[in-house]
Amino acid sequence: MGTGDSSTAGGLCMEGCLTDSAAGLQEDTVAGIFIAFVNVTDPEKYKNYAALTPAAVAAYDGEWLVRGGETETFEGPEETRRVVVIRFPSVERAREFWTSQEYQAAKIERAGAAEMHAILAEGA
Repeated sequence: MGTGDSSTAGGLCMEGCLTDSAAGLQEDTVAGIFIAFVNVTDPEKYKNYAALTPAAVAAYDGEWLVRGGETETFEGPEETRRVVVIRFPSVERAREFWTSQEYQAAKIERAGAAEMHAILAEGA
């Protein structure tokens, strides 16, 4: 996908990169899959973040596929973090969610309540 000076996750540029349309890719036909691994450090404070996030996801046409719940590690180190997977209709829509005013407000509430590792992947 795009290239540039900003950080990338699995080859997907989150900001400051060439857009997929500029690179000649058919971005609108590829789902954007948001995947996060979350270590909740303050469960009470995390509730504020969890309360704000659904409206931000819905505003950008996201569909929750995994929102916490039990996990089972098949291979590699035991995964103990909370797992979140959200499907957006396009990579661009996922990026819009990530940078949106709605989600930025939620991220403020997450500060000090959890550590997150989030990536964006192309879906089928």
